[in-house]
Amino acid sequence: MDTAYGETAAAQAPAQNTFGFETHWGATYRPDGTRFRIWAPSANGIELALASDEAAKPDSFHPMTKSEDGWWEVVTKAEPDQFYGFRFEGDKTYPDPAARAQGGDVHWLSRLVDPASHRWRSAAWKGRPWHECVFYELHVGTFTPEGTFEAAIGKLDHLRDSGITAIELMPVAQFGGQRGWGYDGVLLYAPHQAYGGPEGLKKLVDAAHERGLMVFLDVVYNHFGPDGNYLPAYVPEFFHQEISTPWGAAIAYDETPVREFMIQNALYWMQEYRIDGLRLDAIDSIKDTTDTPLVKELAARVREVITDRHVHITTEDDRNIVWHIDRNEDGSIPLVSGEWNDDFHHCAHVIGTNDRESYYRDYDPHSTEQMATALATGFVFQGQYSDHRERDVGTASASLPPTAFVNFIQNHDQIGNRAFGDRLRSLASARSYDCLQAILLLSPQIPLMFQGDEFGDCNSFCFFTDFDGELANAVSKGRRREFKSFAAFEDEEAQKIFPDPNDDMTFEISRLDWSQLLQPIHKRRLQVTTKLLHIRQEVLFPLLDGVKGDCGMALVEERAFCVVWELQPGRFYHLFANLSDDPWEIEDGLLNPAVGSAQAVYANHKDVVEHVGNGAMPSWTVLALLSDRVLVEGLGDE
Repeated sequence: MDTAYGETAAAQAPAQNTFGFETHWGATYRPDGTRFRIWAPSANGIELALASDEAAKPDSFHPMTKSEDGWWEVVTKAEPDQFYGFRFEGDKTYPDPAARAQGGDVHWLSRLVDPASHRWRSAAWKGRPWHECVFYELHVGTFTPEGTFEAAIGKLDHLRDSGITAIELMPVAQFGGQRGWGYDGVLLYAPHQAYGGPEGLKKLVDAAHERGLMVFLDVVYNHFGPDGNYLPAYVPEFFHQEISTPWGAAIAYDETPVREFMIQNALYWMQEYRIDGLRLDAIDSIKDTTDTPLVKELAARVREVITDRHVHITTEDDRNIVWHIDRNEDGSIPLVSGEWNDDFHHCAHVIGTNDRESYYRDYDPHSTEQMATALATGFVFQGQYSDHRERDVGTASASLPPTAFVNFIQNHDQIGNRAFGDRLRSLASARSYDCLQAILLLSPQIPLMFQGDEFGDCNSFCFFTDFDGELANAVSKGRRREFKSFAAFEDEEAQKIFPDPNDDMTFEISRLDWSQLLQPIHKRRLQVTTKLLHIRQEVLFPLLDGVKGDCGMALVEERAFCVVWELQPGRFYHLFANLSDDPWEIEDGLLNPAVGSAQAVYANHKDVVEHVGNGAMPSWTVLALLSDRVLVEGLGDE
């Protein structure tokens, strides 16, 4: 059955352990005749090209019929793994923009896939609720020596045992070349063949679900990459040439087929691949000229279509807006589950490193007031003026529950977009990193770690690509130009060793080195991480179920703070931190004598509870307490 923009979901799968999603774009395999479809309203003639070998010329061409609304279609016999493309006006043959797989790179023919060929072992998986998310962001190509979906399966037990509940894959849609971050994808329905294609991704998701792990996927709906994006050549209506973005012409989201291309892409990943959630990249860069933002419609459709299990959506947006992460009166999530909170990261980074370059100049390394604000009420910038951006930024966010925010002390951007790809663990002291990680993992916001954080990886993760010719030169020059004003390039000798994104070695040094786990210092970091995450599961998970907004308050004194949240009625969770070299002499009368009888959830050093009870918190310490009352006087909404 095909509807106007056919949302045939898992219920139509031929068996209970197979899943498929019928899209309006692309190829829909059927044994009695496969349907091929593409929208190209200004094309004068399109033929389906079929080939038996991805490297060979097509064996046959089949004329497609055009409808009044610009859709071209043909139904013909074709077998799974057969190669195909679309020939326009008797000239060039292009891959299917909605191909489920490629025979080779982005310039080759597409490969026909039968979704029912994968028999799911975890077909009964119902997901996990949002408040149980502990994210582990990973890049498939560097996560293991093999750099494939199937190789990643071998690390899932390690992640589960560490306390991770959700792996988040950086974009895997087919992009130009064999290596890259994935944010320049051009075939948005096709898992990259270098990683193992659709077969490998399904095996990874299946294996994760068998271990109780969710799988999230980073998707990019604000632009296409520069290598292999043939859509402008044969569907110019897909873009608004008059509207520019940092990557070129804006996507024409006022065209229904274009809008459906992206919305169905989201549903496709979540239905056909059983993906538990999506992270929508840089939604502030989506140039949508309609009255209904794409994100609003996409999220609503996901909630409407998928009702048989927990599914989630997260977003990245530097505007600090809140309408998309707002909650219903009963606390349920109508649209987006959580927003990546760069503010928290920036606070943590400047406290740990004293870095004041670029956007970090908006954050104060001498005070924890901004960090306490982020922990207690969401964003730091809630309408205040940003010196870096030279404008007011943000919206009030205290009314949201803490679980509406995804916090991190590093991620792929914040590591890889540094000149040399250096991690916080190599930039900050061991004491500060220890405290910042404890704050991250034991605060009620949803935590995210980057690959290797669990064992304190210090190695570089750089920006890398696999382009050729003029495009490669443009990327390399642009990267150098981006960092020209940074202190790291004051010395011309430093510029000579800047990692070129297209150099094979830049990719190689970015691989995660699992042999570090043989070293005692990294074993100890893994031990600490595991302890923190097990505490989170045992203590915080029950308290975060149904947590309300307007629940956080903070007390700040220079580089020390206490944040208190009423996570459940009469259950007050206290997070104390002293991120200073000096003890925090807590003013007389600020602490309730009941501090001594509160439930000690965590302390990173021995006798911290006793010290705090006596009015002094040692340097570089973190303490979490749970009580039936507020233990600190003078708290205010920060």
